[in-house]
Amino acid sequence: MNDLVKILKDTKKHLMTGVSYMIPFVVTGGVILAVSVLLSGETAVPDAGALGKIAQIGVAGLGLMVPILSGFIAFSISDRAALAPGIIGGYLANSIGAGFIGGLISGLLAGIVVFYLKKIKVPSVLRSVMPIFIIPLIGSLIVSGIVLFIIGEPIAALMKSLTGFLEGMGTGNIVVLAFVLGAMNNIDMGGPIGKVSYGFGTAMLSNIDPATGLPTESSLMIMAAVGVSCAIPAIACGLSTLIFKKKFTPEEREAGKASLIMGFVSISEGAIPFAATDPFRVIPSLVVGGGTGAVIAALLGAGNPAPWGGLIVAPVVNNPFAYVLAIVVGSMIGAVLMGVLKKVPSAEEQAIQTADEDIDLDIEIM
Repeated sequence: MNDLVKILKDTKKHLMTGVSYMIPFVVTGGVILAVSVLLSGETAVPDAGALGKIAQIGVAGLGLMVPILSGFIAFSISDRAALAPGIIGGYLANSIGAGFIGGLISGLLAGIVVFYLKKIKVPSVLRSVMPIFIIPLIGSLIVSGIVLFIIGEPIAALMKSLTGFLEGMGTGNIVVLAFVLGAMNNIDMGGPIGKVSYGFGTAMLSNIDPATGLPTESSLMIMAAVGVSCAIPAIACGLSTLIFKKKFTPEEREAGKASLIMGFVSISEGAIPFAATDPFRVIPSLVVGGGTGAVIAALLGAGNPAPWGGLIVAPVVNNPFAYVLAIVVGSMIGAVLMGVLKKVPSAEEQAIQTADEDIDLDIEIM
């Protein structure tokens, strides 16, 4: 029990280790994807031609983000024997829609499972294969089973209940609905909660006004609120690293620059490295900023006919000034709150994210 308490006490250290290895995937994948969207001139990810191939590279980079985060959280706890359980668990968590929060859980779980597996006494003949075969195998089965059969069902139930909740709200009080949708997009950045919000917004565009043949006014306002709030997390994190430089490590400040680019084209995953290392300060800040931005868009009558978000859709929205203003204000609120709430990183935290640590993968076969 004392070992488990110590692991949990060092949770932030383990999260920061995972994030330090995840950042290159977020930055590389996010920037490549953002560039492909910008060059296409469309309000969607290109799926054909050379730009489609470029976008595919970006999607692949972002797709590896959660497995890498999970794997290196586990590695931080229990060394290389935990890499396979952590990465496989993170991949499965991502595949069932659990997002980066699922990756955090699977990484911690894999590290703890492997930590206790390593304590099992085995005959000397098996010791050399324990860290490279037996422990990764058993650990992967345990962690994957928990992710698929215990975490998966609640995630599916959550998405169903949230969708029902939003449908039940209707469009009677557009301001409240806008805040809820905006807040949801800033909780898990592309995870199950954000997917429900985005899916609800795009589904509303199918409500056509018979008189105009276009989506109804309330539907356009809802999609504007969603589009605004999808851009805010990445932009807010990027702005915060520029305004409050001392509150972030050098690596986070570099990630902040890429986050700004990603936010421009509504890739909210740019905020994940920041939310993963300090969720109890970063996520509430983003929720307030995202919810406020969505409300401003609704109050000022912005309307978004495109099933996308970010500043890239500003040319096609109704009342683009209100739309851009909502993104700017919401992002600034999130950035300032984050900067005020965050603590200056300690010397140990700076070292975790700035040291070039090589993973020793030398295997000695007895």
